[in-house]
Amino acid sequence: MTARFAGRVAVVTGGAGPIGFGIAQRLAEEGATLVLGDVDEGRLSAAAGKLGAKYVAGDLSRRADAEALIGAADRLDVLVNCAGGGVILPTPEHTEETLHATIDRNLWTTLHCTLAALPVMTAAGYGRIVNIGAESVRNGLYRHAVYNAAKGGVHGLTTGLAREYAAHGITVNTVAPAWIATPEADARVAAAPEAERRDLTGFFDQIRATIPMGRPGTVAEVAAAVAFVASAEAAYITGQTISVNGGSSML
Repeated sequence: MTARFAGRVAVVTGGAGPIGFGIAQRLAEEGATLVLGDVDEGRLSAAAGKLGAKYVAGDLSRRADAEALIGAADRLDVLVNCAGGGVILPTPEHTEETLHATIDRNLWTTLHCTLAALPVMTAAGYGRIVNIGAESVRNGLYRHAVYNAAKGGVHGLTTGLAREYAAHGITVNTVAPAWIATPEADARVAAAPEAERRDLTGFFDQIRATIPMGRPGTVAEVAAAVAFVASAEAAYITGQTISVNGGSSML
């Protein structure tokens, strides 16, 4: 594998989760120095240890925690906003708590980390911001309306910032996965009570039916897309949504 991130520093949020860790691992394999952020300090410490990375634990929906994460990087070339994890429910079943949790975890984390990163990147005249969005924003999946409100904000932030910062050598793009298989999700389904397991299985069957390839994507497939748009060779790509979706929506 090439070392296209040699000498580059990348901050990856949500680094303790399966997708964030997979992205961080791919960037490290290509030579990046990493700083990881996540709210789960135990899992984050373990993830950082595996990759030889710095880490800062904190709630990135809070500005001070986001600034502490960005401030831990000696320099900043790449920011991957992967922190997320919405509460997926039929819309009427959401509570005030789940509404706020979904917006906080996805939109506010992205906003605060990006706002902290932009002055650093602007001063350097170089930066790659990659936001992890969601295919469901485009194709309207079942039970995803509130999640889409949060991720749709991330998609909108991407295009606005891409135009605003293009002259500063900073690109801003979204990588939007569809259904991605992870061992953690499989384990959660396996451990669920029978009625919940049947419900989740039917729900995933509905999602599978929207994907022409007939399968979930992999973390490695998401990480590959992120690594490309985060690289110097993607200099002329900005304001785009790169869908990793098995064909579930097409242009």
